[in-house]
Amino acid sequence: MVQTVAQQRRMVQARAGLGIMPDVGFLDTHETLTYDVLIVPGGVVTDALRQTALLDWLRMMHATTRYTASICTGAFLLAQAGVLRQTATTHWEDLADLRAAYPQLTVRDDVRWVQDGVNERVYSSAGISAGIDLSLHLVAQLLGAEWADKTARQMDYLGDWQSNKEK
Repeated sequence: MVQTVAQQRRMVQARAGLGIMPDVGFLDTHETLTYDVLIVPGGVVTDALRQTALLDWLRMMHATTRYTASICTGAFLLAQAGVLRQTATTHWEDLADLRAAYPQLTVRDDVRWVQDGVNERVYSSAGISAGIDLSLHLVAQLLGAEWADKTARQMDYLGDWQSNKEK
């Protein structure tokens, strides 16, 4: 099952005004949420970096997931939460800011996605299409390369998800 999670179950405004209704609000529920894969999206994360409830939730969820991954500037949130600790990447426009904010990280600009060196369950990816590549890699990790290929085919995805090098 796939779920969209936010702090509260109310409409969230994404970029360009796109409204997203989360399936679950982690402040609203007393249920124990568990996920195989936690994907933290990016965007403008300036305010989110100061939300201790969110950062605490990310740490707590990461402790129970098989894989935790970030897309684009979601890497800042995982780094701020202490989940991403050694190797990372992010959108090309934000590489310098990630290096400056988290000097302990080796920030790579030559890959589409990277596995954190400290914790092999943690990944970060560059932009949106790199996030698709990473997602297909995680499908392969969980279910095998055949399922990842089938998923890419179903999406009519023409990217070379098996190659992790920047084009």
